[in-house]
Amino acid sequence: MRLDKLIEEQLQTSRKEMKRLFLRKKVSVDGKITLNDSQNVDSELHQIEVDGQRLLTNEVYYLLAKPKGVVTAKRDREHQTVFDLLKSEAKVDQLVPVGRLDRDTEGLLLMTSNGQLVYDLLHPTKKVVKVYQAVINEHVTQEDVEAFAEGIVFLDGPKCQPAQLTILAYDEKTNESFVELAISEGKFHQVKKMFLACGKKVIALKRVAMGPLRLENLEMGSYRKLTAEELQQLKAYFR
Repeated sequence: MRLDKLIEEQLQTSRKEMKRLFLRKKVSVDGKITLNDSQNVDSELHQIEVDGQRLLTNEVYYLLAKPKGVVTAKRDREHQTVFDLLKSEAKVDQLVPVGRLDRDTEGLLLMTSNGQLVYDLLHPTKKVVKVYQAVINEHVTQEDVEAFAEGIVFLDGPKCQPAQLTILAYDEKTNESFVELAISEGKFHQVKKMFLACGKKVIALKRVAMGPLRLENLEMGSYRKLTAEELQQLKAYFR
């Protein structure tokens, strides 16, 4: 949560009064005076004090395993949404997904009420790595690996940043390849378009990691709160 918003909400200050607290050097984070009123803070990660008073936040962070067929939206007239998968007590105000997964893509989706963290995780300068596992309808070759490392050019023109493509297996009977791909961008339908540019088609796609977070064995359709260790790993993305 932004530090200025936290102070205004918890101490019931006006905008002017909040600004004055910073000018008087009455605001500290982790024992150090700060003048950065837009700093993103969480009392699970930071010690926040204003004029000697400890402030607490109540942000939530969920790791959700999105199944195929579910849309990344609050509501949809035709399809089940990721919010439909949550229990009523989990649907707190300001809860949003960090980015989106296509309806036919499954896997890791971070959901949080910390809007500043959402912005920073999605900002291009942060280069947060997303890892996908995919099934491809043809034989993926070393030439494809090298092309991804150079930066794929979409059929309609835009060029992607270099990406790490790893061939996991190839099934000669079905002529299908199983691969893992790490990218640091979030272009629309990026993974599918990257393979299309190589003349191949993604027939199944699953996100297994985002930054320090890993999906591991979380069952599709279920979710859980981040562990203290996982939240600590996200601290690097707080600013």
